[in-house]
Amino acid sequence: MLRDDINNAVKDAMKAKEERKLSTLRMVNSTIKNADIAARGEGKPPLSDADLLSVLQKMIKQRQESVELYEKGGRAELAAQERDEIAVISAYLPKQMSDDDMKAAIAAAIKETGAAGMKDMGKVVGQLKGKYAGQMDFGKASGLVKAALNS
Repeated sequence: MLRDDINNAVKDAMKAKEERKLSTLRMVNSTIKNADIAARGEGKPPLSDADLLSVLQKMIKQRQESVELYEKGGRAELAAQERDEIAVISAYLPKQMSDDDMKAAIAAAIKETGAAGMKDMGKVVGQLKGKYAGQMDFGKASGLVKAALNS
């Protein structure tokens, strides 16, 4: 399970005295615990691995936005710190799909759902999220789905 992998990595980082990795993994654990608490408040069970992948992707996206802002502000050291955190978090995500693989998966999902136009975009994206959680950038994928449905 993903949680166990992260907890074991925390222990390994402590033993190896890898401060950046340790602080990043502690932050990941904290974010996961907060998401679990939020889910419990809504009467849901603890997050599944697929849900955790979504949380990790969100954390990476936040850091990518921070990198852009730090670079615009001339804060290279903070941008480098954010990139280090992205590298640590990314290690727990499955390999990301290439653009060609995404287009093939989208074409297959459109065919399977029988999507005919923009009104069916939600069905297609929902199916993709079910099959490819953690492997696909859904921000980019939604644009590709839109383009495919409009053609």
